Amino acid sequence: MADGETPIFPALGAMAPDFDMPASRGRQVSLASMRGRPFILYFYPKANTPGCTTEACGFQEALAALGGTGIPVIGVSRDPMKAIESFADKQGLDFPLASDVTGAVTESYGVWGEKRLYGRTYMGIERATFLIDAEGRLVRAWRNVKVPGHVAEVMQAARAAA
Repeated sequence: MADGETPIFPALGAMAPDFDMPASRGRQVSLASMRGRPFILYFYPKANTPGCTTEACGFQEALAALGGTGIPVIGVSRDPMKAIESFADKQGLDFPLASDVTGAVTESYGVWGEKRLYGRTYMGIERATFLIDAEGRLVRAWRNVKVPGHVAEVMQAARAAA
């Protein structure tokens, strides 16, 4: 990497990029508020789409198992709060879904970028998940996530980190 060039995404073992965002059900989520406990931060492209619904419902179902480890889950998209609230209500999601409408958080985690679908190029969120420890350091990262089996893999890593 050249001098002055920033990494595409935070390195494992580094401090997680800071965040403070509004979240579903009138909550606010921030890195500072999560200090003292490990947590899962996952990024999804768009509320109420098939892959994002499957992933969110997978995390919701896993909450009972994760609850035993004390590891909370936070989902993040660039959707406005109205769309996020609708998604959370429709799917019965208890964990916070945060709104990064400015894109600052998705960019700081290196998950905003060029995507391709059916020959079309556009900017969007890469589906990614980060396991962050109690000190706020990145312990594990899953990039370009494929939904099937992903939640189970994250849960296994979260249990090991607890």
